[in-house]
Amino acid sequence: MTSVKSTINDNLRLPEHVRDILNASPKVSLARDRDHLISLSLGGDGHSEYEVSYEIAGIGNITEANVVRVRNGIAVNFEDPYMRRRDPNSMFIADELPTDKVRLEENFDFSFDQLRKDVFTWLKNRELVVVAFKAGGNEFGYDALLVAPANAAFFAAALADLQYMIPANDIPEDFSPYATLFLAPPFRHTHCKGNQVVIHDRQTDGHEIFALNLYPGPSAKKGIYAVLLNIGEKEQWLTAHGSSVQAITPYDNVLTIMHEGASGSGKSEMLEYAHREADGRLLVGTNTVSKEQQFLSLEQACTLQPVTDDMALCHPGIQTGTGKLAVVDAEDAWFVRVDHISTYGVDPYLESLCTHPPVPIMFLNIFAVPDATCLIWEATEDAPGIKCPNPRVILPRNIVPNVVKESVEIDVRSFGIRQPACTAETPTYGIAGMLHYLPPALGWLWRMVAPRGHANPSILGGNDTMESEGVGSYWPFATGRRVDQANLILEQILATPRTRFTLSPNQHIGAWKTGFMAQWLVREYLARRSGAHFREDQLIPSRCPLLGYTLKELKIEGSQISNWFTQVDTQPEVGTKGYDAGAEILENFFKQELSDYRASTDLHPIGLAIIECCMQGGSVEDYEHILPIT
Repeated sequence: MTSVKSTINDNLRLPEHVRDILNASPKVSLARDRDHLISLSLGGDGHSEYEVSYEIAGIGNITEANVVRVRNGIAVNFEDPYMRRRDPNSMFIADELPTDKVRLEENFDFSFDQLRKDVFTWLKNRELVVVAFKAGGNEFGYDALLVAPANAAFFAAALADLQYMIPANDIPEDFSPYATLFLAPPFRHTHCKGNQVVIHDRQTDGHEIFALNLYPGPSAKKGIYAVLLNIGEKEQWLTAHGSSVQAITPYDNVLTIMHEGASGSGKSEMLEYAHREADGRLLVGTNTVSKEQQFLSLEQACTLQPVTDDMALCHPGIQTGTGKLAVVDAEDAWFVRVDHISTYGVDPYLESLCTHPPVPIMFLNIFAVPDATCLIWEATEDAPGIKCPNPRVILPRNIVPNVVKESVEIDVRSFGIRQPACTAETPTYGIAGMLHYLPPALGWLWRMVAPRGHANPSILGGNDTMESEGVGSYWPFATGRRVDQANLILEQILATPRTRFTLSPNQHIGAWKTGFMAQWLVREYLARRSGAHFREDQLIPSRCPLLGYTLKELKIEGSQISNWFTQVDTQPEVGTKGYDAGAEILENFFKQELSDYRASTDLHPIGLAIIECCMQGGSVEDYEHILPIT
């Protein structure tokens, strides 16, 4: 029987230093399929539990994670609560190419060259698991490779699901990795004071990533996203940070909507059916002051056909020239956060899929008992009585019902923001109504700022302080310069004028707690009217110009949505006083975040005009004059 090392040497065109690592390792397992990786994750067949730990000089033995076999897959729980969500400050750049990100040498007192040698030496002395995959999908993706310690095979299994794994027997003869991800968990303790650190080394003919921690968010997912953004920057195309879905009305009208935004802005939720009360009604919102509740009866909702969950590849090979943006999924599985499912019955569709999946799936940060069923509403506790806010499940695309495999054209680009409650007594930026119609210039401006917003559950430090994720909402994962990405987004908008722009908040609208119901109802509304096409007499300029236009009224199947949810200044608890104070917070934040672009000589002139309009307090009509709605 041919050895794994012989297969690697014969079939893979690897850089010499990668080949040296694999040749020196005492044992290399080249991933054959999902079952193979799941078995390795548990230390081999017949095991129900496995501890991922490392002996670290001067520190001792540290357990990083525990892996448990459950009836519906495997569950991974990290010992350190810090490792249960992504650190937004985990990216560092090791190369000398242009970047606005923090360079490794600016934050650490060790040299990258020495760290790289030390990581390679450490890997050479470990049993390894290797995964060949396509970053960005099978059709338009790029050859890539993971080299990881075999005892962290759950990480390899997560990456193999998220990306397009190439089974060992199917690796083509011309496989030549553009990107290589090296996993070395102990180095976060020996070199990085226990912090999550992912180092990017961009090269003229490749991209290497050094992941010094085991949580897959900043590396297996966002690290590969960074590779795609870097390639797109070179080739002048984008990978948008958005979920996409085709909503089919009871009358067979089809609306394709892409929902973008910072972490926690409702991307995964856009693929979910609206959560119903026990009597079938939809809870539009609960007033945080009076405790009044408003409901909507909707007998039949749209049928949903999911397209993308988080990464939408806007590759030139799929653009149609029709004036609409075309996208295809850049992932082979979805990293779905399930913190909003707190009890049984909240989302029967997703609960059923995760409880009885057709194939074993992976759970992270969710309580698990060996050989029992893992339940997605039972998040691991960070402390007694305090649930981890970032429970996750990795859903392979091929088990998602009605999933769309082909590229689609986008009718509406929606943007989401997590809002805190806003009242006259306690004004905040939570002044956006259920639906705002944005001229293209404002669509671009919101993507430049991309507020992270209220109580973000996906990352460390999420609170009510407004922060920015920046260009396109994917800036935390990009490795280059802001201005280059800003120009790419603007050029994309200019090239696709028939795709419209809207804004929908979640969590709160003024004094009303809404969760994600606002964007679910907007999806139903826009689908029934075949997109964001409005007559002038249906719109009024928002009191805050950054919010574009507001609908005079919003009806779904003949049921009127109260103006309180579309025009927040009409809420008695907010009024013009609270609204204007919140608008000032929002406007000041935009000006602060946009100020750096004004100094760049490389910014597209139209982009500069849009930013100047914002700085001078321009009206909605001023933005529309810069880029007319077609």
